[in-house]
Formats: sequence, structure tokens, C-alpha cells
Amino acid sequence: MKAKFITPVVTAFNKNYNPDFKANQKIWDYVIEGGIDGIILFGSTGEFFALSVDQKKELIQAAAEHIRNRVSLIVGTGSMQLNETIELSQYAAKCKADGVIIVPPYYFSLSSDSIETYFDKIAEAVDTKIYIYNYPERTGYDITPDLMLRLRRKHKNIAGCKDTVVNFAHTRKLIDAILPEFPDFEIYSGYDDYFARNVLSGGCGAIGGLTNIAPEIGSGWVKAFKENDIEKISFYQKQMDILARLFDFGVPFVPLVKKAMVLRGLPMEDICMPPLKKPTKEQTEQIKEILNKLSKI
Repeated sequence: MKAKFITPVVTAFNKNYNPDFKANQKIWDYVIEGGIDGIILFGSTGEFFALSVDQKKELIQAAAEHIRNRVSLIVGTGSMQLNETIELSQYAAKCKADGVIIVPPYYFSLSSDSIETYFDKIAEAVDTKIYIYNYPERTGYDITPDLMLRLRRKHKNIAGCKDTVVNFAHTRKLIDAILPEFPDFEIYSGYDDYFARNVLSGGCGAIGGLTNIAPEIGSGWVKAFKENDIEKISFYQKQMDILARLFDFGVPFVPLVKKAMVLRGLPMEDICMPPLKKPTKEQTEQIKEILNKLSKI
């Protein structure tokens, strides 16, 4: 049974809104020591939209040198510009990242042909594993199971996808369409609390930002599946359900995640790039209540 939990890490910033390299190293170490299977740099939780190409390159190199293959490193390289996506993907490969994850261009709704051509050009230009990030709520369109299958058939380096959808039926259709022909294709859910359902349906697990706060929940859940421990699988589901209450009162939820990390003792500032704002006092109290409900693991 496949089971992995990958953390799209937050990006720590200093008071001048520049990346704080020491704080980011502490975050990477925290999730690695928490037993997580991999790190994604510049996912949605990492505020990829707020960083310049040069800043991203500095952090890619720093992450590759600091992580040193202790866990897999996947870099988010999606951009509104195709050439920039290719440039960052090639740079990540040069730094020996284990792969890249790419959200396609957003704002305009794109046709299937446009999306297919976009990923064709990237796959032909990039010599590393590519994970496709399907997030229709943010891009304005869906990457269908049929399209995903066509892309995998054409490009061996398209290794998997992250499916961030509320309706799990979409993820199930991806699993049903692709895995019979390509059993090694990695299909992840984009919501932490969908992990168990994803694995039980044949997927690989989840890529979820809540493991920035409590990586031990994600890694414990993976271990429970590998040991076929039903009681612990249920326990970790309930723990993640508690943590997922953060989604209920913060939009976007990244500032709440950073505040929760600070409350748990991470040596970082809970600074997000504008227009994201710090949690209010009321929200901070709600975060404390959630953290206090988690069981000691």
C-alpha cells in the first residue's frame, strides 16, 4: 500500500519581507525531524506568488544544500509565463531537486488543448520528475482525468499530480483512469484530512500544509497505514480533523498556519506577504484552542 505525506512548507520572511534563510532552515529541519516524507518548496502555502525569480533561485539552492536528500525535495515552479516556468524547473533540476510541481497559468480559463500544449512544452524542456497541480478553485479550470492520462502517455517524466478538489470523486476518477495503465503514477490529495481516503482508494496520500504545524500527525498516519493499525489510522484522522478546523475561520489560511507554528515554538516571525494579514486576537485564541485539543503524540 502506498502512503506518503508531503509538506508544502511555509516561507519564513523577516520584517523587511525578505526570505529569512535561518528561519526557513529551522522549518525544513522541523518537518524532516517530524518524520514527513518530503518537502515542497513554493507551494500555495509557501506564498510562491510573492517571490521574485531571483529569490526563488536563492531558496532552491539553499534548500537543496540544507536538506541534503534527507527527504525528497520538490519545487513549485508554476508561473504565469511559460518561459519562467521552464527556467525555474531547469534550475531546480540543476540543483538536484527530486522534482517540480507545476500549477498551470491562472486567471483565464484555458481549453484542454491549451493546457496540454503548455505541459507538452515543459515536459520536453525539463529533465526531472514533473507533478501537475490541479487546483480548479484557483486556476478557473479543471485538469480532467482524460487529459492527465494523455499527458502521462506522452511524457514519462510526468510522474504524478496533486488534486486539490473538495469533491473526492474527481480524485477517484484520476485513480481509476490512470493507475491501471501506470501504477507508479503518484496521485495526492491537496487537503490533509483526505489522506486516508486517498490511500484507501489507491492513491499515494496527501500534500497538505497543516503538517507545517504538526508533522508528527502526518508521519504517524503513514506509519499506521504501513502497519495496518486501524485504531491508529482512526486516531490520526481525528487529530487531523481537529487541526483542519483552521480552514473554518481564515481566508487564506496561511497566516493561521504561521501563527500556529510560532505558538508551537518555531523560531520564526509570523509574517506573510501583503495583502495577507496576521491573525486577529480572536483568531489567535481560536488557534490556541485547536492546538490545545490535539493529543500528545
